[in-house]
Amino acid sequence: MRNIASESLKVTEPISLKEISTSIDLEASEKKKDKELNKLREKLSKHQDIMYAHNKYSVLICLQGMDTAGKDSLIREVFKEFNPRGVVVHSFKTPSKLELQHDYLWRHVIALPQRGKYGVFNRTHYENVLVTRVHPSYILGENIPGINSIEDITEEFWEKRFDQINNFEKQISENGTIILKFFLHLGKEEQRQRLLRRLNKAKHNWKFSPGDLKERGRWDDYQKYYEEAINKTSKPHAPWYVIPSDNKETARVLVAKAILERMEQITDIQEPELDESISQHILMYKDMLSKEVI
Repeated sequence: MRNIASESLKVTEPISLKEISTSIDLEASEKKKDKELNKLREKLSKHQDIMYAHNKYSVLICLQGMDTAGKDSLIREVFKEFNPRGVVVHSFKTPSKLELQHDYLWRHVIALPQRGKYGVFNRTHYENVLVTRVHPSYILGENIPGINSIEDITEEFWEKRFDQINNFEKQISENGTIILKFFLHLGKEEQRQRLLRRLNKAKHNWKFSPGDLKERGRWDDYQKYYEEAINKTSKPHAPWYVIPSDNKETARVLVAKAILERMEQITDIQEPELDESISQHILMYKDMLSKEVI
């Protein structure tokens, strides 16, 4: 299998999505990719167990992409070997009435992972500089002081929002949250084929919404705003990775590999040593249990 360096997918300088391919050849069969993914997720699971015991770091995985990009299936396949206690997935939909009574980051803050755990955001706080840019009228529902009409939503407003997101990620990073952000880069033709499959297969019909076609009609706008968001918020402590996603199996391998490589760089994540007061009496505790009468 072809080895794709995760660093080559990381955004470290301004990118143009049009210049990045939505497909990449790993030179491997689907069976080989499944085998590789299985190895990666087993290593991730074992590492998470150690991180849980270490109890100093948490991990935030952010997944963004156009409709049908494969976010749900990627989560299922990459994290399926994890102990259920070690990973929590949040899928952020249209804000509720309660959520709109707070600032736009509130619902994401309260969903952040505890120390020792992974949190996976399926759609993220970036929806607030993506969907709301394509549909700025949504901002009016946030009831923000000074924003009374679409005309009040200026470029300065968006720049402030990018600053707020960067500050939010910097703050949680400095307090022990490891952040990795993945844009599942899907081709427009591939999306068309996936939408057709949803319509052609009865068991997948429920996934289709006429709104999918409406949003597809704004494809170029979404690509423009994704590109801007990625360029303005990919930082060393919270990097974006652009993942070619026309092939779902390939995307899963690339994401799992990037996560594992990042986690292996953090060398102080170790299993905690047993307290000396306990370790000195291990033999005694064993003897007590072995002689216990039930």
